[in-house]
Amino acid sequence: MSLKSFGAKIFASRVVKKMNRWISKPEETQQKVFQELIRKAKDTQFGKDHDFANISSFSEFAANVPIRDYEQLRPYADRVVNGEKDILWPGQPLYFAKTSGTTSGAKYIPLTKESMPTHIEAARNALLCYIHETGNTQFVDGKMIFLQGSPVLDEKNGIKLGRLSGIVAHYVPGYLLKNRLPSWDTNCIEDWETKVDAIVEETKDEDMTVISGIPSWVQMYFERLQTTSGKKVGELFRNFNLFIYGGVNYEPYRKKFESLIGRKVDSIELFPASEGFFAFQNEQKDSGLLLLLNSGIFYEFVPADQFFEENPPRLTIGEVQTDVNYVIIISTNAGLWAYNIGDTVMFTSIKPYKLIVTGRIKHFISAFGEHVIGKEVEQAMKEAMSQFGFSITEFTVAPQTEAEEGLPYHEWLVEFDGEPENLSEIEAVIDSSMQSQNSYYFDLIDGKVLQPLKITPVRKESFNDYMKSQGKLGGQNKIPRLSNDRKIADSLLKFQG
Repeated sequence: MSLKSFGAKIFASRVVKKMNRWISKPEETQQKVFQELIRKAKDTQFGKDHDFANISSFSEFAANVPIRDYEQLRPYADRVVNGEKDILWPGQPLYFAKTSGTTSGAKYIPLTKESMPTHIEAARNALLCYIHETGNTQFVDGKMIFLQGSPVLDEKNGIKLGRLSGIVAHYVPGYLLKNRLPSWDTNCIEDWETKVDAIVEETKDEDMTVISGIPSWVQMYFERLQTTSGKKVGELFRNFNLFIYGGVNYEPYRKKFESLIGRKVDSIELFPASEGFFAFQNEQKDSGLLLLLNSGIFYEFVPADQFFEENPPRLTIGEVQTDVNYVIIISTNAGLWAYNIGDTVMFTSIKPYKLIVTGRIKHFISAFGEHVIGKEVEQAMKEAMSQFGFSITEFTVAPQTEAEEGLPYHEWLVEFDGEPENLSEIEAVIDSSMQSQNSYYFDLIDGKVLQPLKITPVRKESFNDYMKSQGKLGGQNKIPRLSNDRKIADSLLKFQG
């Protein structure tokens, strides 16, 4: 065992012991976070406007501070972007994480001197929990790759800005720098396809042990490795034994990954975002993600089926239940207050608090009142893949309200790894799973309002071509699983000639 491996085990044990202290006191931990956030921000413009000086309880906070998304917070955010101090959080941010806005251009999410370390610490602790649980430290002596955005940063009114993954690249610990790939120059390549080809050339002869990134883009990297080398990824990288991912559910990709690698490898799921690092998988035997309750983030949860009501219930950590779909709301030490990040989650455990990401509150299908969410379509696809043995590259689902014949239906646009011949059987299994998971969908099928879903196979590279056409190929971008309209579906179908 190397000195680095030995040190990693000792460090992991200490970190897990420290984590267990706040894990055992979830409500007390969150109350401390809440009080500290209010105390530090009471003299900011936002704090003054919302009477933070007289807030001593969550109920008072909820009465004074409405839930907002970025567009609703924009009057304050724009002042921060314009260089004003003490608006949402004391002083100015260290960075802006630039993300794609949904209605009016880019969003600039602040990262402060208090919030930035929590992103780095959470990613580190995910690895340390894995080491503590499995005893596996072999990977620390090999090469690690993190498929991410360019670390080249712009500047806006004296504040650095870039993609979150590019900003984080500036904080790689010194003890990992010698192990880390790709090189700085390659990481700075903006064009994603050119970048992937360069990464393949840099890594194909290295001892890669850890690979990290969004599954869809890691899959592209694996496919190009295989094309270049003529070998399975696991044969090329014999010591590769850990895949770290976030952003999308891995399950639809798992079968294809295992085929490309040639064997199974351990995986760790993360739940990071520009707004904060919220959770990570801390046990291999449990797919639930441990909610990070002591990382400068105070959480609220709104039942998703009540979210669009005029005054929906706002629950704190001690009030949530398992198996309920919630919209996650955050207040943070970066100056986001009662902020709707758009994600929906479901708790799988409350001792400790673990969750899974179920989708996006804006990414759903309810064109006919069916309230279908991402978790349901991914579970249905997983069941069909398990039963019939096929694999896919990507898929998305949209309503088809103008059927050529018969009733409307849900159209599943699927890029198969190899198109199966028994599509009708696959459709039936997926539809049956959807009906069993979603009573609204069952009622619409049973009541002859909808006909069963239909699969439309799309040609290879269709999803990549679509993302390229939107300027969103690679990086942290990902295709929505669900749409309540046909914008994505119709665009995909244009690439079928």
